Amino acid sequence: MTAITGQVDAHHHVWSLARGDYGWLTPAHKEIYRDFSLADLAPLREAAGVTTTVLVQAAPTVSETEFLLKVAKNSDGVVKGVVGWVDLAAADAIPMLTRLARNSLLKSIRPMLQDLRDPDWILRPDVGRALSAMPRLGLRFDALVRPGQLPALLTMLDRNPELALVIDHGAKPDIAAGMWEPWAQSMREAASNPRVRCKLSGLLSEAGPNATIETLRPYYDHLLECFGAQRIMWGSDWPVINLSGTYQRWYAATVALMAGLTPQERAAVMGGTARKFYGL
Repeated sequence: MTAITGQVDAHHHVWSLARGDYGWLTPAHKEIYRDFSLADLAPLREAAGVTTTVLVQAAPTVSETEFLLKVAKNSDGVVKGVVGWVDLAAADAIPMLTRLARNSLLKSIRPMLQDLRDPDWILRPDVGRALSAMPRLGLRFDALVRPGQLPALLTMLDRNPELALVIDHGAKPDIAAGMWEPWAQSMREAASNPRVRCKLSGLLSEAGPNATIETLRPYYDHLLECFGAQRIMWGSDWPVINLSGTYQRWYAATVALMAGLTPQERAAVMGGTARKFYGL
């Protein structure tokens, strides 16, 4: 299968170590412990036929969100959306969201839920007030969660019937360890809500460097069965993908996994779903 032109990478990062707010990024991550820019990404996405991208936060600071918005503005139209960060529990969360949302490139907010000790943080009343303001500001919600955080996330959705949500990285099942439940049932429950989308990103990272197509296939097949191609979007998770593979390897794996889809379904996964969800 040849690359489809005009595809969307719905999930990638850039960073500059000198900014100093990537607390998780240490020299132990030697494959990615350096600066990464759109210029570094360009040959990879161009080879895959990716013309449009969504740039996603990697630090829990508003300053990084502002940095990403500047990167997007200067991207010659390649980056058409930014997923940023705001402390949704802060007293000034709604004014901050309001200010940032004036920039039309900001499409979604992603609290780094996977790093929070309280699995029910998303259900706090102060967070709820900020969440309830997001739909009227034209903002969506990117859920960076692990399987154990899905129940609270679904309760949050019930409380916010106008909020559109995408689950990043398929909720990060521990594929390397063979995890299936409770992930599989929780994703089935998540998919029962028509406002939920799911990103095919990060699966190779969770599977590890020795993963094969057959390692990934049960997880891909389950997500496809639950959500359907019209509610799944592809993302590279570059440069984090370099910890377990490469952009090219993950793209090729996705193409192989999609071999049974119709052209229309492939087009949805590789761009159409992301364009509709983020309003690109």
